Amino acid sequence: MNVSASSKITNLQYILINSGLQVSVFFLALPRILAEQAGTDGWVSLIIGWMITVAASLIVVKIMARYPEGTLLDLLTHYGGKWAGRTAAVCLLLYLFYFGYSCLVQTALITKEWLLPQTSAYMIILLLLIPTYIVAISGIRIIGRYAEIVTLVSLWIPLVYLLPLKEAHWLHLLPIAGEGWQPIGAGVPYSLYCFLGFVSTFIFYPFLQNKSQASMAITVSNSLTLLAHLFVTLVCYVYFSPDEIREYNEPAINVLKIIEFKFIERIEVIFIAFYLLVFSLGWIPALYICAYCTNWLRNTQAERNHVRFFCLLLAIGSFFFIPDFHQNEMIEQIFLRLGILIEYILPIFLLLYVSVHDRFSGRKKA
Repeated sequence: MNVSASSKITNLQYILINSGLQVSVFFLALPRILAEQAGTDGWVSLIIGWMITVAASLIVVKIMARYPEGTLLDLLTHYGGKWAGRTAAVCLLLYLFYFGYSCLVQTALITKEWLLPQTSAYMIILLLLIPTYIVAISGIRIIGRYAEIVTLVSLWIPLVYLLPLKEAHWLHLLPIAGEGWQPIGAGVPYSLYCFLGFVSTFIFYPFLQNKSQASMAITVSNSLTLLAHLFVTLVCYVYFSPDEIREYNEPAINVLKIIEFKFIERIEVIFIAFYLLVFSLGWIPALYICAYCTNWLRNTQAERNHVRFFCLLLAIGSFFFIPDFHQNEMIEQIFLRLGILIEYILPIFLLLYVSVHDRFSGRKKA
């Protein structure tokens, strides 16, 4: 695989793209989901989930280091033949299309509920697809720059979350592990949900300018994601009572409703409007990878046409069916199981396979 210099991305861009995929829209409901499983010890589950994710991410980097100039599809073709690569391309395509679709639909539903109640969810999706198309057809380097700009204009958001701490009740967090470690363990699979997305390393690795620092970059990226989730989760836990937090579908938004300024009454509306940019990092890189996979399968150099196809598919599909919040939660449950299988379990077997393959190949050559 030949990667031109103009397609290379910096480690910072890679870190921000990966964190954007992980943070995206899922963090809004995360405090409630963790509270339902682990009570106010959900933040402990989150830290355990981060440790598991760092280990899984390093496995992915270790796999890709064995074939540094190619993506996962090239690596599997090299080790297992043409059909192994093609099968991986189809699986990755379906998974990330599902990932992007889920982010897009949830963003449309939240936008309709909080910002544009008189506008149809279908129309919101159409409006979101316009900037998606413009960024995604421009290639991975522009997506990296887009991630940098989004991060820059979103730096004020954590500061807003400091304001509810004036009414914080820190005793809500005590005692730690008061109900034992079983609830904390039950919350760990759900904490993994908010770290899904690092599978993008399988495609973005050969585009990195400095591959020797890939392990450091993926660790920093996962740590940034942890800090974002941990901060918002702790703010919600100390502001809401342990029972009250379960009553809100998106407590990360509800906690902002208490903030009022003289010049603006509903800060959560401004928050959601700005956060649409962060949400977009959930589906733009995912759709780009889908286009990369179909382009690789057809062995063409027409990624733009494939991006157009996926945007058109989303627009037409959304015209006929858009899930409501309940149906979307069911989609997320399926996505969680798929994500754990694809991003956490399969890389372990893949690393074993390439290690054994390389060892036996070396013996044969000797």
